Amino acid sequence: MRFLLYLFSFLLFFQSSCYAIEEVLLEVDDNATPSQNVNKVFEEDGEYTLYERIQDIKAKEVKNTDSSAYLLDGILTKKFETGIFETMHLFGYYRGAADIDVSEGGDTLYDFSAIQAGINGKFRGGQNFYEARFRFDRQDGYSFMQALPIDIYVANASIPHHTIILGNTRTPTGYEGSRSDTIIPFVARAQISRNFGNTRKLGLRVKGNYDLIEYDIGGYSSDTYFRSFFPGTEFSGWLTLKPLGKTNGKWGKLNLGGGVTTGENNTSYTVSGLYAGYEYKNFMANFEYAYADGYNGARTISTNKAEGFYSTVGYKITPKLQLLARYDQYTPDKNFQDDIRREYSAGINYFIKGQALKLMLNYVFCQNDLFEDSHRIILGTQVIL
Repeated sequence: MRFLLYLFSFLLFFQSSCYAIEEVLLEVDDNATPSQNVNKVFEEDGEYTLYERIQDIKAKEVKNTDSSAYLLDGILTKKFETGIFETMHLFGYYRGAADIDVSEGGDTLYDFSAIQAGINGKFRGGQNFYEARFRFDRQDGYSFMQALPIDIYVANASIPHHTIILGNTRTPTGYEGSRSDTIIPFVARAQISRNFGNTRKLGLRVKGNYDLIEYDIGGYSSDTYFRSFFPGTEFSGWLTLKPLGKTNGKWGKLNLGGGVTTGENNTSYTVSGLYAGYEYKNFMANFEYAYADGYNGARTISTNKAEGFYSTVGYKITPKLQLLARYDQYTPDKNFQDDIRREYSAGINYFIKGQALKLMLNYVFCQNDLFEDSHRIILGTQVIL
């Protein structure tokens, strides 16, 4: 713990920049170009000292919070002149939160929700990518070795606007359920996201990205956390329409999406959902609904018919300070309507260096029909090296 406090203090005052890369390389825009900082390090590697690289990083700010970034990519990335690897980036990721139950008799927990490290980069030629990401925080119900490997994949982007991925990756089960922990707005996911989605599976998938449409479809083994070898098959697909995709952001950004995940793992399951999101300058709002006739999420496999929805609004007062509010409702068993769980959340995000270094403060009022209501304050920290 003392080491983490020292590390955080160092990064807080170390005005570094970030090279915007998604947690998973396959999520990067196929047409995106590296930052000037990274180009300089790669092209003239021998002419820059470590101190000069740090100073170059120091001079830049990170304004984009829609994607992940790395604080020390220019230092921890190596370009190879020969061999199968063109680049290799060593990274680390830490995300933790103090969860304080301020209800009568409540307690305080500190949750290391993500302690990860790995490598990613390009193979020779520039159209093939790879990542090997490992998790070192404990996962309830799974052995250390089952939870250790998470993103293990290779990807090819030689077809324009497409990426083909083979390996263990996060499946597109819902909008927020398929997104990286690094870029979700609150410390915790919405209830449908953490129950139905937020899971990785081994398979083959294709992602397409055009001005007016995106899609993500794939076939997978229905196993999670490497508990068994191919217990069944799963199909997962998500389609997003972008009606304002050709307006260059003049009227904002509108996404309308929907998808389905269906498969077999000792029992059959199907999860379907709809999503709408709008962003304009500093304002954002979204809504997502999901219905499950059984589900195979990160937490468990269930035969329940369940449903839920959430809506989030947010506004950036400054490029670094964002205010959030969310209403979240979930029914874990449609055959038992007396159990409806509602969460009312308010949050503040402070982006010290974009998503690479941020502080989070959330208040959550949990209103349950069958349990005592609770009030929680969550203090979160995120560091991506």
